[in-house]
Amino acid sequence: MLDLIGAIFATAVSVTIIGMLVSATPARASTRRAILAAAAAWGALLVLVTALGGFAPGSTGPVPGPIVAFTVLVVLLAVAWLRRPGFRNALLATPLPVLVGLNAARLGGVFFLVLLARGRLSAPFAPSAGIGDMITGAFAIPLALLLARGDHAPPWWLGLWNAFGILDLIVAITLAVLSTPGVPFRVFTDGPGTLAMTTLPWIMIPVLLVPLFLLIHLVIAVKLRRMAVVLPLATAS
Repeated sequence: MLDLIGAIFATAVSVTIIGMLVSATPARASTRRAILAAAAAWGALLVLVTALGGFAPGSTGPVPGPIVAFTVLVVLLAVAWLRRPGFRNALLATPLPVLVGLNAARLGGVFFLVLLARGRLSAPFAPSAGIGDMITGAFAIPLALLLARGDHAPPWWLGLWNAFGILDLIVAITLAVLSTPGVPFRVFTDGPGTLAMTTLPWIMIPVLLVPLFLLIHLVIAVKLRRMAVVLPLATAS
């Protein structure tokens, strides 16, 4: 039952994030369709590889399969950001309340704690990732509401929250790598480590949702940087 609930939640979050980012941008209809098609193809590929055991421990040698898939998607997004001005500008045109509000989905970090309680994930990865995500998601809600109402939340609040969200993801990724079963560099060896994250539906978190949230945080950081430049100019004039 937990896996079924997790599958529904992960799918709903993925579809919502991609749908909101695509619909909120001024990109042409053909570009939007291309992005949606690419996202659907990536999701289908992940399901197929997982079903065939491609993410099982040892299936890709000393480098875990989820790390390979995560790196591939991050590189693809980074190349699109750096080499495709249309892609970058479309994301930067997304309203800040939308970008911040999407992080409310990280309240789903409670799943990490449930999997820990059921012995399917281990510490320190599960509690760190779960609690960090829940804190990020909880603070995203009031911040998004303030922005949506047009209230001017202090930029440093947003900057601090955004930095925390990024740090949470980086720490979670690091602990996940050091807790992965079947690799020579595993440091945290007690329990199942991150074994559950190599199976459906939980594989969707490291190989789809984490890269998307990293991208969202990047866009927020750039928008906040631009706001910091514009506000002094407006005050001076």
